[in-house]
Amino acid sequence: MPKIKILDDRFQDETHVIANYLIESADGLILIETGPETTFTHLQAAIEREGFDWRDVKHVLLTHIHFDHAGAAWKFAQNNAKIYVNPVGLPHLNNPEKLWNSAKRIYKDDMEPLWGKMEPIDINLLVPLNDGEDKVIGGIKFTTWYTPGHAIHHNAYQFGSVVFTGDAAGVRINNGPVVPPCPPPDINLEEWKKSIEKIKNLNPELLYLAHFGPVDLPAKHLSNLENMLDDWAAWIKPYYESHTPAEEITPKFVEYTRNQLREMDVPEPDIVKYEKANPTYMSVTGLLRYWKLKEEGRI
Repeated sequence: MPKIKILDDRFQDETHVIANYLIESADGLILIETGPETTFTHLQAAIEREGFDWRDVKHVLLTHIHFDHAGAAWKFAQNNAKIYVNPVGLPHLNNPEKLWNSAKRIYKDDMEPLWGKMEPIDINLLVPLNDGEDKVIGGIKFTTWYTPGHAIHHNAYQFGSVVFTGDAAGVRINNGPVVPPCPPPDINLEEWKKSIEKIKNLNPELLYLAHFGPVDLPAKHLSNLENMLDDWAAWIKPYYESHTPAEEITPKFVEYTRNQLREMDVPEPDIVKYEKANPTYMSVTGLLRYWKLKEEGRI
């Protein structure tokens, strides 16, 4: 099996926050995730340290189209790399204006400093991948698994006995506890739990997380994720029911989640990394929206 090389984007000048994965094939390099455009120079340097030129990347597999996973995909497409993505996310890469404007409402003045630019990708370079679909790239077979819950346009990719999980398997920094990234607008606990079960049933030896790195006890990790997802959602629910504003909930939730990490012996520098990989305020708004949609019978 070809070696999987772990690349660190050094997002916001921090290590072990956003990972990309590089695999050598008979048809050029395969990259899983690109990180945002703001870290593209770090990604270039990381590819060079592995002995390659970034222009050798001919295939990019995206788990989903959030900026920390797909923001730099257009840079590789400018060099005619093929970009593989869930069909629901594909149109937004061809025309990212709606995606950009939606994110801008959340990030406001932080939008460009965090994520940089996102240019349209030629429709002829975008390849949709559906649930259960096998794709052979340069002699290497990937199987796509549709894994919604974090995002409706989320795929995971199986490569032999390992699975590249994007955000479907949560965030874990430096062997710490796993936490669920719950940004708006797509959080759906029921769908996410089905995705967790789907990944478990593949019996992988390793999971490769976008935040950050390999996980060698997948079943335990995924069970812990499910428990934490329930914990966070249950914490938010009474605030939703009492119509507490998000801005009032957020500092309390920040303290709650940071204390959880401290109780599990996560050092303070790693708590900073967790926050950069998974901003707390986004989980507040994402889970409030989940409870709202659930109450309205829309999920």
